[in-house]
Amino acid sequence: MKKPLFFFDEHETEYKFNDDHPFNQKRLLLTVDLLRQAGALPKTSVRPPSMAQDEHILRVHTSSYVEAVKALSEKLPAPEWVRKAGTYGLDTEDTPYFPNMHQATARVVGGSIAAAEAVMSGETDHALHLGGGLHHALPGKGAGFCVYNDAAAAIAYIQMKYGAKVLYVDTDVHHGDGVQWMFYSDPSVCTFSIHETGKYLFPGTGGVAERGEGAAFGTAINMPVEPYTEDESWLACFHAVLERAVRHFRPDVIVSQHGCDAHAYDPLAHIHCSMDIYHAMPETIHRLAHEHCGGRWIALGGGGYDIWRVVPRAWSLLWLEMSDHEIARSLKSHPQLHLPESWRNRWQSESPVELPPAWLDDKNAWEPMPRRLEINAKNKQTLELALMYIG
Repeated sequence: MKKPLFFFDEHETEYKFNDDHPFNQKRLLLTVDLLRQAGALPKTSVRPPSMAQDEHILRVHTSSYVEAVKALSEKLPAPEWVRKAGTYGLDTEDTPYFPNMHQATARVVGGSIAAAEAVMSGETDHALHLGGGLHHALPGKGAGFCVYNDAAAAIAYIQMKYGAKVLYVDTDVHHGDGVQWMFYSDPSVCTFSIHETGKYLFPGTGGVAERGEGAAFGTAINMPVEPYTEDESWLACFHAVLERAVRHFRPDVIVSQHGCDAHAYDPLAHIHCSMDIYHAMPETIHRLAHEHCGGRWIALGGGGYDIWRVVPRAWSLLWLEMSDHEIARSLKSHPQLHLPESWRNRWQSESPVELPPAWLDDKNAWEPMPRRLEINAKNKQTLELALMYIG
């Protein structure tokens, strides 16, 4: 197996709206340190991302939007651009403009494109860029903590240079709306998003009736699950749709987005899953990439707002699976395998909550979820609808 590549450098933490914003890229540092303390991230696997060129950003964003992002990236933006910030979605509490915004976000795009190039060129089979996954940005508007849509830019790059069919898999608790809409009429890109129903959660989209248009009808697949969905139901829905989608669409490569905000501890959503889904889900993607795509798999980060207890473990489990590390295999027989004490000791004094002792959660300590049967039944009904037009 070719050595997988991990795209990261500390400059990616400069994608930062303000000190009080829930999107906190310190989670990257926590994750990288956890992997290093576990002996799972050799220096030879790590590549620093560079800034994307404008031409790559302009494949998915309008020139007027990129101009606005650059203007609002100044330390003191001109008053005329401040007045127009709302036109571009960059004056909201969720996505406020900030100094050096263009440079920071162009580096995010550059990392995802570099990961795509490494896989598509054949240098490696698998590449991970946890700084990416900004899936809500639209062609002419920022939204949902996302300025440029690096996932869409990476897919557009793959199309332009390699003419490949791409399956995009989005496991963030929020619907992957930006990527879906950018390729909604493109039959060479299939988007699959599993997320909390938009009835109760941003961005309010992602219903099963959103299926693509024209020649691309059937290539947008959505699996909205009910609030308080737990592991068994989430995984049943995920596996059923993804297995069917891969066999029907026959992609050349999988691009996956790994927001880890469907965990019960996440403060911004209502799904009640444990770390078990973040152990099982990448394993399925990994297997299907080898079975159907010659192993080609590009993985990106995404949401995740419990940066202490959830994100480092979930994202580390993704890399452990991608790199076929012994820890990922050991967890099958030793589910309470402990995290490195050196990592817990280093970060506990900064954490406002007690850091978890093990890679996976001890669900025996959790309160049983009421309405479990009703939630599972509703998800099963939605699953049947989601599968309706997948061959």
